[in-house]
Amino acid sequence: MTDYVILLPGDEAVWANATPEQRAEMYAVHQKFSDLLAARGHKVTGGAELTHSSTSWVVRGGDKVTITEGPYAESVEQLTGFYTVQSDDLDDLLQIVGVLARGDGGAIEVRAAVDNPGDGG
Repeated sequence: MTDYVILLPGDEAVWANATPEQRAEMYAVHQKFSDLLAARGHKVTGGAELTHSSTSWVVRGGDKVTITEGPYAESVEQLTGFYTVQSDDLDDLLQIVGVLARGDGGAIEVRAAVDNPGDGG
């Protein structure tokens, strides 16, 4: 099986301003996604909703390490969460990820994790 990371970008303001009903609808989409993964033989191995990007830190290296508060970049979309999934069928996994893609043309990035032969797995 290959490990994949599914990166979930989003507009944090949409979530912050959502009604309880709208939040329930969003959670239902994620439940459908999880149900489809399980039914079709993919295995969720991790994931999390992330705190607001205003609570993040940016660390830059070089001759001197600098640390600043706040999001990495000014943009409408921020990384709002992620899943890690093991799968033998990338094509099917990509179709299921489509459940999470917003109807307004939003995109979700899926990347294979690098297999580290030294990690024992």
